[in-house]
Amino acid sequence: MTSLARRVLWTGVLLLSSQSGNLWAQDNKPAALFDRYEASSHMLPMRDGVKLHTIVVTKKETAEPLPFVLLRTPYGVANWSRHFDSYMNELAEDGYAFVFQDIRGRFGSEGTFVMQRPLRATDPKLTIDECTDAYDTIDWLIKNVPHTNGRVGMLGVSYDGWTTIMAAVQPHPALRAISPQASPADMWLGDDFHHNGAFRLSYGFEYAAMMETGKTTKAFQFDRYDTFDWYLQLGSLKHVNEKFLHEQIPTWNDFVAHPDYDAFWQAQTVVPQLTSCTVPTLNVAGWWDQEDFYGPVEIYQALERHDTQHHNHLVVGPWNHGGWSSGAGDKLGAIPFGSKTAAFYRENVQAVWFRHWLKDKGKLDLPEALTFEAGSNEWRRWDAWPPPAAREQRLYLQALGGLSFEAPSANGEAEFDEFVSDPAHPVPYRQRPIQATYGPGSKWREWLTEDQRFVKDRADVLTWQTPVLEEDVTIAGNIVAHLFASTTGTDADWVVKLIDVYPEDFATQRTLAGHCLMVANEVLRGRYRTSFTKPSPLTAGEVAEFTIGLHTQNHTWKKGHRIMVQVQSTWFPLIDRNPQTFVPNIFLADDSDFRAQTHRVFRSAKAASYVALPVVTQAR
Repeated sequence: MTSLARRVLWTGVLLLSSQSGNLWAQDNKPAALFDRYEASSHMLPMRDGVKLHTIVVTKKETAEPLPFVLLRTPYGVANWSRHFDSYMNELAEDGYAFVFQDIRGRFGSEGTFVMQRPLRATDPKLTIDECTDAYDTIDWLIKNVPHTNGRVGMLGVSYDGWTTIMAAVQPHPALRAISPQASPADMWLGDDFHHNGAFRLSYGFEYAAMMETGKTTKAFQFDRYDTFDWYLQLGSLKHVNEKFLHEQIPTWNDFVAHPDYDAFWQAQTVVPQLTSCTVPTLNVAGWWDQEDFYGPVEIYQALERHDTQHHNHLVVGPWNHGGWSSGAGDKLGAIPFGSKTAAFYRENVQAVWFRHWLKDKGKLDLPEALTFEAGSNEWRRWDAWPPPAAREQRLYLQALGGLSFEAPSANGEAEFDEFVSDPAHPVPYRQRPIQATYGPGSKWREWLTEDQRFVKDRADVLTWQTPVLEEDVTIAGNIVAHLFASTTGTDADWVVKLIDVYPEDFATQRTLAGHCLMVANEVLRGRYRTSFTKPSPLTAGEVAEFTIGLHTQNHTWKKGHRIMVQVQSTWFPLIDRNPQTFVPNIFLADDSDFRAQTHRVFRSAKAASYVALPVVTQAR
């Protein structure tokens, strides 16, 4: 198609779209910015004939041919203008052609929606995936939108981040830079739906129901405000289909049919397909991301193995899920960070990134990894992540609730702490009431920074802590817990939390006196101790080592603080209840399978439980 023909076609589309409604309808943004742009609606054909609803926003007057910024989403593009309010404000000021698209089967797009659609590379029968849809979209844009420079960038948070990284698996030649942000990488190993085999009940149930009840989002309607009671009274997960979903939600049916890390889940993960790094990639994560922290770090590490051009970067800040995309980012919950970290990212990293790669403007002064070190509240630049300079220091559980960098020396039979874990009385994962995940008043977005003292008096939560630190302790890198433990049952969940305990005389902010801030956490379902694909029962009474990765962190415990470790076996209803008696499929367990069991965590010289910290500065 000639440039003249493209211009005629484009003008016709603009005229048609102007008759179909006001595409600016939901905005209340500054007219000074919006006056410079105009929007049009399209149905873009994919290679199999399915058409995807797409909104293209272009500058009215510009002498400069502009690149595209593309966002593909399952959440609807009718309110696309909200992105100009904060997330893309700096980009809009710079000038781009913006493209917002409903993915297959969602909102205005044709086709069938498939949650985390598998990649073609995993099944020869597949002819399309999110990679081909992104490719076909970019190809159409390059050929049909006039006055552009032929370059495309992609970005997005969460599911939109996943569609971004998918586009880079077999990228269109015009795709010149991407920023997958809080993208899931593996929905069974560590992102939204499971963590190490433990099912994320409240999120998995509510998200699947919200996304698959229709083409638009529709929240499940609970009959009570505190969903803790609702989930507890539900009983076994087999009652979900019996009473509520009636096998009408495909993703829930997949949960039931695939409890283990089988080929179904392995086909969804993008990590094995990241065998090259041909598109410059800015990976973004938040230390307190309540949904997808595992994903962006895993994607960064997978790409790093093939990054011969040094175009793969990681940015991690003190944010929750997508917390960098709006607001100032000067605090999260009650925790202050001393600067506007989100605004800093948008202005000095994201805008600079796309300006450099899509417009050839400005110097890209970005290290391999840029991380915000909470505690000291400073940005850190690293030549590699995890930093080679960090050295493993083992923080050992001790008698009488102590915690020390010195290994225990006692070997008596009583060198353990024990508790009774009762599925009928699980530990809440956050302070009650626990509202629906995205319901009115929900504290879901901030719960990871909640004060963990709310469980300190529970007999089924074990706690160890150091003496008051005499100097700062800084970590940068991967954290791994090693628990030597036993149970009277044949299955058990192990939840480990690493905590920064603020001093009682915390003068900077009195409301934080004694605050117990989670720095890192994770859960491991015991049946997967030796294999994620082939679960096996634990041997009652046998001491076994459970290795639990607590992901990665950059944090400073300031002088006068303490380091704390908590261990528990329920985290409800974030994590479904383990029956604690081995059953082939917990989704099909009977109510009678759930039984209280006694768990022991050992701290002897022969069975020394510890947390391995990547220490940059250690206490003496």
